[in-house]
Amino acid sequence: MAEKDNIIRRLCPGKTRGGSKMALARERIADVFRFAAEGGVLEGETPVADFNRLADWLAERVDAVRWRLAGRLDAEGGPRLDLGVAGRLVLRCQRCLEGMAWDLALDAVLQPVRAGQVLPRDELENDEFDVIEVDGDVDVLSLLEDEIILALPIAPRHEDCGVSRRAETDGGARGESPFGVLAGLRGGGR
Repeated sequence: MAEKDNIIRRLCPGKTRGGSKMALARERIADVFRFAAEGGVLEGETPVADFNRLADWLAERVDAVRWRLAGRLDAEGGPRLDLGVAGRLVLRCQRCLEGMAWDLALDAVLQPVRAGQVLPRDELENDEFDVIEVDGDVDVLSLLEDEIILALPIAPRHEDCGVSRRAETDGGARGESPFGVLAGLRGGGR
């Protein structure tokens, strides 16, 4: 355990394992390349309310997400970060604007590269990992939030949304077309 604390102190200055797991996501990784080379691991739980940019997609900012970030080297000795995030988010349905539960299960492999580093085209087109440009330290909370936002559905909506049922009971019972109502307002469709 002491060895793990020393590794965390070297890779994430100012952080010890004595604090809550929720505090780890607010930290930065000082040298992500060293973190990967030494097989560093950070894990914890972060309240959904801590993700400010995610708020636009959420109907409620409740619960927390569990996450794990592990560094390693690939077969060629290149740095990799394995990120796993799981939790339940309450997204805003794009049809009815009500909340809908959505299970987040994210597993991503990230390849950190130095700012300005030129990558061969075949590496950029590889779907096995995503390249992230690193200039200085890495903010773990921002990295988590970026990956969660990228994993969200484009237009979340309920399978059986209440809007279609309301439309059937409101407009369908009368049998009137909304365009017919507009024509009546214009004075008979002149």
